[in-house]
Amino acid sequence: MTVVTGDFELTMDEVRVVARYALASAEEVLPVFEETSPGDPRPRAAIDAARVFVNGARRTKLQRITSLDAHKAAKEAPTEAARLAARAAGDAASAAYLHPIAKATQVGHILRAAASAARVGELNADDDPGVGLRLIEEARQRATPVLIEVLNRYPLAPTGRSRTAQLLTILDASLRHDETWLDERCR
Repeated sequence: MTVVTGDFELTMDEVRVVARYALASAEEVLPVFEETSPGDPRPRAAIDAARVFVNGARRTKLQRITSLDAHKAAKEAPTEAARLAARAAGDAASAAYLHPIAKATQVGHILRAAASAARVGELNADDDPGVGLRLIEEARQRATPVLIEVLNRYPLAPTGRSRTAQLLTILDASLRHDETWLDERCR
């Protein structure tokens, strides 16, 4: 078991848990990108690279390169939903490079794919915020104790103005509180 140290220790097994979590969200929304940009293989390549790492391979340039490529595809995507889906794929691959540095920006490696997927759900439901909150709740329920333990080593997610940033903040806070927190927030 490889241990990476910085402000705290982080094992490769823990990084794989984070990458698996991001990968699940990215896989859910990949079809949104592929429907609008069927000839662009970059987000799928990032998802495949994330899967290779999650399944036990060492992290390599493959995850870095495919992550950057998927993020470039996001910038070129024709719709917000497609952009977010491609970015989620890039985030899944880049999760392999979560660093044990106590910076709030690292929380994006853990949760941004799930927040992006929730925003895609909202957009596909005529911008219905209730759909996003439901998807955030599903993402919260998918989080394992190991993922939450890793998340708690980092500061709270930075706040942002975009809806995706707001969803990330909601997910972050809900994972750090008891199970009723999000239910109370949605009432």
